[in-house]
Amino acid sequence: MDRAIPPKKWTTRNVLLLGGLPLAGLLAVGGYYYGAGPSQLNVDPARLTVSEVRQGSFQEFIPVSGVVLPETTIYLDALEGGRVEEKYVEDGALMKKGQPLLRLSNADLELSLVNQETAVLNLFTQMQMSRNAAQQNTNARLNQLADADNAYQEAERVFKLQKTLYEQKVIALQDFRQAENAYHYQTRRRRLSRTMLHQDSAATRQETTQAARSYARMQNALTLMRRKVGDLVVRAPIDGQLTSLDAEIGQSVNKGARLGQLDAVTGHKVRADIDEHYISRIFPGLRGECTVAGREYALQIRKVYTQVAQGRFQVDMIFPEAVPKAIRRGQSLQIRLTLGDETRALLLAKGGFYQQTGGTWVYKLTPDGRRAYRADVRLGRQNPDYYEVLGGLQPGERVITSGYDTYGTMQELVLRQ
Repeated sequence: MDRAIPPKKWTTRNVLLLGGLPLAGLLAVGGYYYGAGPSQLNVDPARLTVSEVRQGSFQEFIPVSGVVLPETTIYLDALEGGRVEEKYVEDGALMKKGQPLLRLSNADLELSLVNQETAVLNLFTQMQMSRNAAQQNTNARLNQLADADNAYQEAERVFKLQKTLYEQKVIALQDFRQAENAYHYQTRRRRLSRTMLHQDSAATRQETTQAARSYARMQNALTLMRRKVGDLVVRAPIDGQLTSLDAEIGQSVNKGARLGQLDAVTGHKVRADIDEHYISRIFPGLRGECTVAGREYALQIRKVYTQVAQGRFQVDMIFPEAVPKAIRRGQSLQIRLTLGDETRALLLAKGGFYQQTGGTWVYKLTPDGRRAYRADVRLGRQNPDYYEVLGGLQPGERVITSGYDTYGTMQELVLRQ
């Protein structure tokens, strides 16, 4: 007869199952714990650039490139068109003010000058003739007035005499009236002669004044025409060096054409290109410095050209103190343009990390130098050597300043020894 066997409560399978659950839990917790920790990356310290944060003097400046130019440049343009007949100098010549450079010929302009001179001469002749005629007319009026005065005086004498005789009943009334009428006639005649002389004198003065004005205008036109003909000889407007002269004998030159340029030898200026990012901070009087032949020279902005082209604008700078002796036109200079006064600040050396972080965080080393972890920072002004640290770092701390392009989003770097 068969007998029922009761099942076993602790089988090997059950024991393994119950024992594995805690182990799996431990593994899960451990995995979660270690997986939630900071991401790490092993790096070779030999490939890193490490800089120490320190206190120091900070001055904000930017490097700009400049080109040496003459302080004053005069462009030579043809004031009148014509054919080049003579060329007196060549490029590079040192010129004195008023010294001729070349001579043009213009037959039409010279003919106009001759016609103008002839017109002025004709007007002068007419003025002389008019003046002579006016003088003769005046003389005739004066003679008429003299005759009228003489006749008046005689008529007045006779009238007074006849009046006395008439009052004495010596002569008849008819003789008295005849003398009286003659006296009144000569009075009116003399008054008319004076009026005509006065009118002729006024007309003569007016005619003379108008003729003089007309003659003065024609003289001014003649002077201007002579000046235009004189402009056919191109002369140096200032003392300087002729840096270019684009004209050859026989060449036809149009009015206003550019013939060359003359550079003043009184001094030099430096024209620099600056990024438009700084346009609001650049103004006349701002100073900088450059190195020429191993010596430092001060520069100062004299003029700012606010027009922006291709993301840059230009400024003109002068040497306010010593001027380099070996400087030449067209020479390139590297300039350190100062944007602020020198101050004490917390400094961090510049490096490639800024391209990846924008200056918002860095990898800061632990005191033992074995690890580096991300730390938020706040950077302010900068110059070609340093950033100004505004927050997140303390003096003496070390920071990886080389590029971070291969680190991705790693929170911590482990420096292999």
